[in-house]
Amino acid sequence: MTDKFPEYISFIDSIPDGTVLDGEIMPAKDGQPLPFSVLQTRIGRKTITKKQLLEAPIAFFAYDLLEWEGKDIRHVTTTERRALLEGFITSIQYQPNIYLSPSIRFNNWDELTSIRENAREYHAEGLMLKRKKGPYQVGRKTGDWWKWKIDPLTIDAVMIYAQKGHGRRSNLYTDYTFAVKDGDKLVSFTKAYSGLTDKEFAQVDAFVKNNSIEKFGPVRTVKPELVFEIAFEGIAASSRHKSGVALRFPRINKWRTDKKPDEINTLDDLKQLLAVYGK
Repeated sequence: MTDKFPEYISFIDSIPDGTVLDGEIMPAKDGQPLPFSVLQTRIGRKTITKKQLLEAPIAFFAYDLLEWEGKDIRHVTTTERRALLEGFITSIQYQPNIYLSPSIRFNNWDELTSIRENAREYHAEGLMLKRKKGPYQVGRKTGDWWKWKIDPLTIDAVMIYAQKGHGRRSNLYTDYTFAVKDGDKLVSFTKAYSGLTDKEFAQVDAFVKNNSIEKFGPVRTVKPELVFEIAFEGIAASSRHKSGVALRFPRINKWRTDKKPDEINTLDDLKQLLAVYGK
């Protein structure tokens, strides 16, 4: 990790042996998270330039503490772990690349709901609720933690390309590219490969096989007739995409069998979302 994220080299001296943190790598400036698209400029790079270090500074946001002074403390309560974590982060305040994820106080569910609705302003997906008396459980346990996500942004688009999937779906066309309108043209803006039922994937696969126009290696150009609602968590400007935007966690929200291709959203609609949510 330290080759791709040299900011973490200084952690070797800052974090004592026997300490295990739960947290996340994020781009950040002055302690505030930056859009996910900033992190994407660092992912997959074999070498990191000084310019990239300046334009996409990386930090670690600590969420929880699993091991302290060489002891596994996952069995102790959230409140106790949080107190230890806060004390530890305070003790290394000189370390510029590690931050404590804020603890949110509220008096009632209405107040918390309002806080949740503003999560996107902090480039967050929502809130993580943890039971104060609960331990740090392993695996997909339910009851003590709840990721209360904000409602996704959505856009209606038409499928223009399809490619076969992987694993158990390797014989079906399940990876799709979608486009919006720009005048009388269609402009691709995202890919998605999840969100449909097995039955719907089979139906779309049959459509692709019967309505392919061109073949480019494993990719098929298809008649722009199937409309889908695409959901995503965030949007950012991107010079790498023809549309000028990049989506965070795009997926198919629903198959819009009630809509025709000429009823899909436009590139201007995407840019309006970018102006509002792409800060």
